[in-house]
Amino acid sequence: MNRRNLLLFLLWPFSIIYGIGITIRNLFYETGVLKSVEFNVPTISVGNLSVGGAGKTPHVEYLIRLLRDYLNVATLSRGYQRKSKGFLAVHPRHDAEHVGDEPLQYKRKYPEVLVTVGESRTFAVPEIMKNHPTTQVVLLDDAFQHRAIQPGLNILLTEFNYPFTSDYLLPAGRLREWRDAYKRADIIIVSKCPNDLDESDRERFLKKIKPFPYQKLYFSYYDYLNPYYIFNSRFSGPIQKDWDVLLICAIARTEYLLEHLYERVNSVVLLEYEDHHYFSKFDLGNLKGTFERMESSKKIILTTEKDAMRLDLHRSFLLEHQLPVFVLPIEVCFHFNEGADFNQDVQNFLLNFKV
Repeated sequence: MNRRNLLLFLLWPFSIIYGIGITIRNLFYETGVLKSVEFNVPTISVGNLSVGGAGKTPHVEYLIRLLRDYLNVATLSRGYQRKSKGFLAVHPRHDAEHVGDEPLQYKRKYPEVLVTVGESRTFAVPEIMKNHPTTQVVLLDDAFQHRAIQPGLNILLTEFNYPFTSDYLLPAGRLREWRDAYKRADIIIVSKCPNDLDESDRERFLKKIKPFPYQKLYFSYYDYLNPYYIFNSRFSGPIQKDWDVLLICAIARTEYLLEHLYERVNSVVLLEYEDHHYFSKFDLGNLKGTFERMESSKKIILTTEKDAMRLDLHRSFLLEHQLPVFVLPIEVCFHFNEGADFNQDVQNFLLNFKV
């Protein structure tokens, strides 16, 4: 028995106990003992079954770009690890500690969009409508397990390399619910797919997931854009093949990003932390020391958009030591030319929405 299987064997009893609790909770909702609230404004949930890493933030941003020119869009997030409490509308001058890194990212990239945070989504949606009655659609970030709300459109993400069909319940695996919870989704997106995905991959996932007739299955990947200077997005340019990159990031999984960089730069040194990690003064000192030890005339520091929100808390340090931190933005694209079909599914939901 290898180490992974041994760990799975040892943790499986705890997963069973956790799973019993999840089963009881879901049964209460499905039998009506607990009620799911529906609202008179369209709500679109973007979530996943696993703990982090599926790409919820870029997919929420995709929806923002799709809808913002036609509708008054609001986003609602929990604001993971924020120090504030209760319902709050995010302002670009907020910091990540106050509102959370992902909501701050939404607001700074799309300042015209209403971005909100709130622990209780059933309380927060009415607050949005009371304070901003012209809101026409609410995007619920990471709300798949939040059964207290019944979203109008439920989008489930699962990673290409870590599909929920091959995962296990916490703590033995990374699933927050049993695999069959996917049946609640209206749309399933296999995210972080390789750029050269082909029809055999599509067929393989169709057999794995076995979507119901009412479910649509899509495949998405990231388009990495030109990196820009962390404190001035006008300073940007394409990645250079002769760059030596120091990558600092605290995201759920780095494999997809590293694969992209390995093919496009000379070398990559990685400083990796757990997801949503708030960088300390020690971390910044380590960043500076590691960068200075890199023997290269064309070295650069790269980070993700989400990490940039937390690095911004150390703005004075980065400026004082003239550290060239650049941010690598991403956008979601769909394989098999099905982006238009996905867009149409979202538009059909909104057009057919009835109060």
